[in-house]
Amino acid sequence: MIEVLEINTEKNTQFIDITNKIQDVMNKNKILNGICEVFIPHTTAGITINENADPDVKRDMIMELEKIVPFNDGYKHVEGNSAAHIKSSLMGFSESIIIDQGKLLLGTWQGIYFCEFDGPRKRKIIIKTLK
Repeated sequence: MIEVLEINTEKNTQFIDITNKIQDVMNKNKILNGICEVFIPHTTAGITINENADPDVKRDMIMELEKIVPFNDGYKHVEGNSAAHIKSSLMGFSESIIIDQGKLLLGTWQGIYFCEFDGPRKRKIIIKTLK
């Protein structure tokens, strides 16, 4: 099963919790056990799993990524979004999540985040389930 979700981002850099959207796909398709592969088909966005209880974690992650890869740093890429390409490579383009008894098997404080680095934009999230 493959499903494509679309989201609209609102900022240049933004972490969006998509955990419930992914779980909704599992529920809708009655997936009880298997692996859920979440793939981001963009070169200036990424995905990560991290804490979703304290919103300061997202803020801190964005702040530190900006320190590591500043938006303007003498890049040569004509489009002016090299920092976004670098950040998306650091975060990665996919995550695998175990599905057990119909639920995404995440830790107590974990959530799945779509990471925007070149927004605002309309983006896709591809979900593939393996049973």
